[in-house]
Amino acid sequence: MIQYGPLLTRLLAGEFICQISDEDAFRHLSDEQTVQDINHYLRPLNRRLVKSDSGGVFYLGYVELTKEARESLSKQFNETIGALLPLLEWLQLVQEVMGHDRALTAGDTLKLQEFVLRCEDNQSLRQRVNQLAGLPFFNSHSDALDAQMKLIFRRLKEHGYLLQPHAERHYYIVTGKIDYLIEVIDFIRHEEHLPVDDRATQEELL
Repeated sequence: MIQYGPLLTRLLAGEFICQISDEDAFRHLSDEQTVQDINHYLRPLNRRLVKSDSGGVFYLGYVELTKEARESLSKQFNETIGALLPLLEWLQLVQEVMGHDRALTAGDTLKLQEFVLRCEDNQSLRQRVNQLAGLPFFNSHSDALDAQMKLIFRRLKEHGYLLQPHAERHYYIVTGKIDYLIEVIDFIRHEEHLPVDDRATQEELL
């Protein structure tokens, strides 16, 4: 398992691996024998490799829901809930700015400057960006549209939803973690019956 050491370290740290974020690692994880080997190694840690329903992203789950596992999952779940509404607002904003009804998917390219230009002369969109940037998840203290948009994109990059291929160029690629987000939303709505309204799934929301 030495050859997979760096990958296992990333997975154990909570990273999500998709074809966009790491094509080589994603290809390795798509091999059934590799999955078996990794799960065999992770079994004593009570961890296992999980693939999203869409097959677009890998991350770690638990083999058994022990007390420690439940506490960890509860913390992770609460963090996701805290970020849920800002992320849903962002998905709505993307639809409105781009002017289409297509759902945002892994591999889509978003250009920061294009967002700024489309919002500059639209008072409604400017207000939406201002409200979104001011949410605790983004925590902007600027009134400038350009600064707000840069912060929103940076935070989404930090949380693994966007990848910036070139640091000096402000275009971003949506990662497979968006699949995980949608599955969490579906779980909340259909399994836990928590108060997430009907806009919660991306297809309905967009």
